[in-house]
Amino acid sequence: MIRVGLIGFGTVGTGVVKILFENGNIIKRRTGFEVVLKKIADLDIERDRGLGFELPKDMLTTNAEEVINDPEIDIVVELIGGIEPAKTFILEAMERGKSVVTANKKLLAESGEEIFEKAAEKNVEIGFEASVGGGIPIIKVVKESLVGNRIKKIYGILNGTANYILTKMSVEGTDYHSALRDAQEKGFAEADPTLDVKGIDAAHKLTILAQLGFGVKFPFSEMYREGIDRIMPIDIEFSREFGYTVKLLCIAKDDGNLEARVHPTLVPSHHMLSKVDWELNAIYVEGDAVGETLFYGRGAGMMPTGSAVVGDIVDVARNIKNKALGRVPVLSFVRLDTVKLKPMEELVTPYYIRFQAVDKPGVLSKISGILGAKGISISQVIQKGRGERGVPIVMITHEAREKDLMDALEEIGKLDVVLEKPFYIRIEGFNE
Repeated sequence: MIRVGLIGFGTVGTGVVKILFENGNIIKRRTGFEVVLKKIADLDIERDRGLGFELPKDMLTTNAEEVINDPEIDIVVELIGGIEPAKTFILEAMERGKSVVTANKKLLAESGEEIFEKAAEKNVEIGFEASVGGGIPIIKVVKESLVGNRIKKIYGILNGTANYILTKMSVEGTDYHSALRDAQEKGFAEADPTLDVKGIDAAHKLTILAQLGFGVKFPFSEMYREGIDRIMPIDIEFSREFGYTVKLLCIAKDDGNLEARVHPTLVPSHHMLSKVDWELNAIYVEGDAVGETLFYGRGAGMMPTGSAVVGDIVDVARNIKNKALGRVPVLSFVRLDTVKLKPMEELVTPYYIRFQAVDKPGVLSKISGILGAKGISISQVIQKGRGERGVPIVMITHEAREKDLMDALEEIGKLDVVLEKPFYIRIEGFNE
């Protein structure tokens, strides 16, 4: 028998409890032993979680130390989120020789090094499948299934809120603020959606995937991240005409100089990732041996994320039973290399650019002249409509260096025929 203690009885914690109780017999048939939930700690132990069954009163406590200090508990599950007190609870549990399972992406992305080092020092496990992609089993895939591959690229749609908003804008033509309100009303967005719409949540997840995939570490603060709040319906419409779909994309590549970035991106409309809509998530991983792979499913929610947590609990329980703790390095590599991420100004990629310009002859030649002087060539141009507020001129460039583009856009923005600051979105061509 392996005994488990849970800290955090919120949405995901409730899912974990339901699965452990309702599917306990399936788990026992698959493992040959019982996985028993012994103690649950939460600040609120009175609220009805809608489990459909009663928990023993002595199972619930408001004191997390009762879970951490219980000598019978083998695995501590942390599901409270944030940095503190989650970090302290995890380190205390490890200090007492307990393995840990967590879904805490923010903690692992920003302060994971100390936790991973403590796990190695104490020869305990830390499972974190639920920290990336909810119920999608991507952590185990990258750590174990693709261990024989040199990972070349990782792309991810890793925030369901942002993906829902962009899909709503694309399908219904609504603006950003209307789509956000709809996401909040349906429970896909928080009252304060900053972490989701600004790309911060997705960047936490990409940090973890980049460490696993490329065997590197870097400060989370160095990762470039940009949100979706400046995307307008006109950009989605023009992107579609050019054959692209707008996604908040996580991108990590290693060509000898690691790129790791999160921002709105134009994805070719025929590519698999462009068809991942609404609140769903997907992760594309390309390895030198396996080629292209795509993992798709629900990236959040009580039961999908609870499923990932329980998967880690069982994985750790098997290692405890078989005296095989530390069988797989916590981050897949025995040693991580410290790297500097490629600066964004050195990024080379195609771009979508939108100008709002005066409707008169010679404007396009002025804009294209400045771009050409910076070594930026134009692939396609669309100019539509007439109006007192000017007209949009929208173009796709060939590959260009970001610094050159920024210099050109700054100069173009000063032209008296350009009415607004130029707007751009990076394009990911997937080598096509």
